[in-house]
Amino acid sequence: MKSVFHPASSRGFANHGWLKAAHSFSFANYYNPERVHFGTLRVLNDDIIAAGEGFGTHPHDNMEIITIPLEGSLEHKDSMGNGSIINAGEIQNMSAGSGITHSEFNPLADKDGNLLQIWIFPKVKDITPRYGQLKYDQARLENSIETFVSPEHDESKLWINQDAWISLSRSQAGKELHYPIYKVGNGLYLFLISGEIEVEGLTLEPRDAAGFWDSDKISIKVKKDAFLLFLDIPMTL
Repeated sequence: MKSVFHPASSRGFANHGWLKAAHSFSFANYYNPERVHFGTLRVLNDDIIAAGEGFGTHPHDNMEIITIPLEGSLEHKDSMGNGSIINAGEIQNMSAGSGITHSEFNPLADKDGNLLQIWIFPKVKDITPRYGQLKYDQARLENSIETFVSPEHDESKLWINQDAWISLSRSQAGKELHYPIYKVGNGLYLFLISGEIEVEGLTLEPRDAAGFWDSDKISIKVKKDAFLLFLDIPMTL
């Protein structure tokens, strides 16, 4: 097994007033040649968007974009005709494919929003753009690893144009988790949203992350009640 540890303090940080962002990988004005991507995972941004503020209309192409609100809400509009509010407890994904434009705003006038935005390189380029949104049952996460994004056409999950699986877990202190890598050649990027865990000899605290590859299973011991994000992605671009 090979691994890399990315403590929260090693991320790039930007404060634009209306937006406070932490970048796990090189993004915008933050550049670290050793942190450009992890396999096909290109971006993991931890954004706090001020009340009533947001990203104006902007373009994307040939990228799989997954948004996970952690607190508050996000209003989404795109060139495919989609318009919706995404709340904490939901996941949104877009296959930008041959090209889209979209905007993202915090619709709440009195509460900041916090979200994770993930970009993954696609398996096939220039596909017809697609949009998906899923509300998940929080109870399913308790002491379990639940997958909500996958390349399989499963109505209970969001579809992604890549051999990638995205899962969440809320596990109590004392719990042991065993994550089986979905596909040979994939690695796991584990992001700890809250709590404390021990994983393959590493201790992770809130917003720390670790990547693992050349292994078929990852074992985790939960030290403090934890909220975890699992990104199971191909290691070859």
